Formats: sequence, C-alpha cells, structure tokens
Amino acid sequence: MRQCMDAGNLHRRLSKIMGQLKAVDKMIDQDVPCEEIIIQINAVKKAVHKVGQIVLEGHLTHCVREGIENGDAEKTIADFAQAVEHFSRL
Repeated sequence: MRQCMDAGNLHRRLSKIMGQLKAVDKMIDQDVPCEEIIIQINAVKKAVHKVGQIVLEGHLTHCVREGIENGDAEKTIADFAQAVEHFSRL
C-alpha cells in the first residue's frame, strides 16, 4: 500500500480528522448548539471521504496500472470496480 500513495499525507489528514472528532466530543460536553455540532460532523465526513478518495486514486494509478501491465486486466478491473463500489457507500 505504501507504494500506492503518500502515507505521510494520509497520516496528517487522519490526525487532523481525529482532532476534529475530539473537538466534536468536547462540543457535546460544552453544550454547543446542535447546528454547530452538525457543521463539524459534516466537516469530518468530508475529510474522511477525501482520505478515501486519495486511497482510491493511489490504487488506480499504481495497483490497477500494474495489474493491467502484468496482463491481468480482467481481474484487476473487477477488483477496482469492487473498490469503487465500496467507496461509493461512504
């Protein structure tokens, strides 16, 4: 997996997401208005989606390309279609 994407970038994004989640947890204890909490939850959701997008793009540009170049196009495309299906459920 490391060769498919920038692991450092993903770790930074995930650390930020964890910080956002901790902030949402604190907001609940601080009796922040629901609308503000929902805004922050939506920001977390978008950030998680972006991480998934980066992973999927890395998979496409490395793993899928490699699979097709090595002559295993049908299985590679089927696996990629399954990955896209899983990602679309987010």
